[in-house]
Amino acid sequence: QVQLQESGGGLVQTGGSLRLSCVVSGRTFSRSYMAWFRQAPGKDREFVASINKIGGNAAYATSSVKSRFTISRDSARNTLYLQINNLKPEDTGVYYCAAKETPYDTSSTYYTANAFDHWGQGTQVTVSS
Repeated sequence: QVQLQESGGGLVQTGGSLRLSCVVSGRTFSRSYMAWFRQAPGKDREFVASINKIGGNAAYATSSVKSRFTISRDSARNTLYLQINNLKPEDTGVYYCAAKETPYDTSSTYYTANAFDHWGQGTQVTVSS
């Protein structure tokens, strides 16, 4: 059974930084396209960033996200990361990592939640103003 476990969330002030981690159990990580989503209170889950199974093709939701967020992965540690700098109150929400098994594909980009096969439980990020 594939398990994804996020960590690294917390309460930070506006302008602060966090690095979120997502550890993936088993052999799924090396053949999976990975992504971060977030869900703000009262809102739908939304795409944040994604990366293909070999660490390329990084995609971000908006120009604001792209300028402050960096998605990366470490195959030796089976871990996905999201570095967030210059945090803003609108970044508040639960951040989820997601995996889509793509053993033969490195060129496609996926943005919608229903495209992903496995999900973590989420880690809370709260940004105070």
